[in-house]
Amino acid sequence: MKLPPLRAVHCFEAVARHNSFSQAAEVLNVTQSAVSHQVKLLEDYLGKPLFIRQGRLLSLSDEGKHYYDTVSNALQDIAHASNVIKEGKKSQLRLAMYSTLAVKWLIPRLDKLRQEYPEIDLSLTMVADEPDFNDQTADCFITCKPPKAKYTSELLYNERLYPVCSKQVWDKIKDQAMPDALWDFPLLSVKSVLPAGKEGDDWRTWCQLGQFPLPNHAQMHYFSHLLLSAEAARYNQGIALLNHYFMTEEENQHELVRIPLHDLPTGDNFYFTYKESCADQPNIRKLGAWLRRQCDEMEPH
Repeated sequence: MKLPPLRAVHCFEAVARHNSFSQAAEVLNVTQSAVSHQVKLLEDYLGKPLFIRQGRLLSLSDEGKHYYDTVSNALQDIAHASNVIKEGKKSQLRLAMYSTLAVKWLIPRLDKLRQEYPEIDLSLTMVADEPDFNDQTADCFITCKPPKAKYTSELLYNERLYPVCSKQVWDKIKDQAMPDALWDFPLLSVKSVLPAGKEGDDWRTWCQLGQFPLPNHAQMHYFSHLLLSAEAARYNQGIALLNHYFMTEEENQHELVRIPLHDLPTGDNFYFTYKESCADQPNIRKLGAWLRRQCDEMEPH
């Protein structure tokens, strides 16, 4: 089997990824003319143009798009196989996920993963919003909006929030009638919780689900993120609506109390996502199964 020059393939992949010959040259630490020469060699070898050049504009041809999708996976496999030989059986697996979920949920459980699967060297990348789904970002992802093509997505959990307060506040309301006791404290609202993103919608919707009105005199404090409302609740500043996966085990035991009232579904579903071409990688399968078990164990009863 005659193969194209690996150096030429490597240069092509870098140009396609950055959509720039100059940036590819900088990343590869070679001259731009050297990159152009290697890409021309590859195009001559394949007998097809891989890029469409219109002045300074550069884009992949149809053949180039197909070739890039294939060779980028192959180069990743080569790098993975080389690392396994070079570093032994323990191989690094890169997981990208939302920053709060990483800090408040996964990191406190990493020791359990290492004990169960010592062969997995998990490297975390935290993102504030949806990540770029490519091999350069990570090998796998936890996301609410997985790509529709060329990726496999496994459901981890459906997000639901429930009312939470500090132990000090709970001591004041636990013997009172619910939900009336809540209205004596500020309601900590996060406007990004529901799709409309309006202030107070989370508590108004929660009241509607409970089939009781939100009193006009109820006081609200507004936050941009669950992390902020959680901290405010922890410091006795009111009642928050929090994800049951959000709180650490220590907070569950010592700082925050779930108030025994109904949940608020947010409509967000969290998925473990990875490329279809990686479905047979043992460490991907192990990590996915472990994540699902952690979610199952955290389901409230």
